[in-house]
Amino acid sequence: MRDYERYIRYRTFPTPWCPGCGDGIVLKTIAMAFADLKLPPDDIIVVSGIGCSGRMPTFFNTNTLHVTHGRALTFATGIKLARPEKTVVVISGDGDATAIGGNHLIHAARRNIGIKMILINNGIYGMTGGQVSPLTPQKFITETTPYGNIEPKFMASELLIAAKASFVARETVLRMHPLRQVIKKSFEHKGFSVVEVISNCHINLGRRNKLKDPITMTKWIASRSVTQAEYDKLTSEEKAHKYPVGILMEDKERLEYSELYYKHIVPAAKEAAAKQSAEGK
Repeated sequence: MRDYERYIRYRTFPTPWCPGCGDGIVLKTIAMAFADLKLPPDDIIVVSGIGCSGRMPTFFNTNTLHVTHGRALTFATGIKLARPEKTVVVISGDGDATAIGGNHLIHAARRNIGIKMILINNGIYGMTGGQVSPLTPQKFITETTPYGNIEPKFMASELLIAAKASFVARETVLRMHPLRQVIKKSFEHKGFSVVEVISNCHINLGRRNKLKDPITMTKWIASRSVTQAEYDKLTSEEKAHKYPVGILMEDKERLEYSELYYKHIVPAAKEAAAKQSAEGK
């Protein structure tokens, strides 16, 4: 057995994902990062919401929680505050994280709570039939934008940087080794960390946009992935069609939320309770 396989629950296979889906790459890469860090499976909690990526915790041999749409970060926040010593990982798709769950995403970043989030961006609501998402590229045809998407997409990682997340990275399913490394670094980071993974949905997005197989669609992703240095040299119009990859933000100075909570709030609450008890006698 390879080291990472101890983190995979093979008895729950096969996966529900379409052949060629990038979710399988993300699953394996996360397991490899767990193995690289030698994390005990009992000390890991993997939480997900609804969507294709929401099924992923089923296949991890760890503690897992599958919750309601857009609420993975709220459940994970409760777990992290109750058990701050545990590694709490949230896996969300672009719809789950940035549409119904968008407000929770912003405030998890603002608080800098030590949750490790993998945000799988395939630009579509894949599981429910291919509706437009906040991260669908402009002009793309979807089930709900049959004449092309007229809305500009969110740049999720840039949104997170603006919301003060202390670790933000973006990678693609094509670059498995760099993806493994940034996921590992995000797990080592103390505060709120997010790795946005650009993935393919050639079935519900690609086939409507002349990208109908995984090879064609991943080549399209590769053509739009650039380093941050390359991205900085582009014009505003050129930037609209590119994704900078790599570590985009790493702030090691900010204090993590659950540490602050146990340092300040818990002692203050205990002191107030003791004072109230003494006054009541």
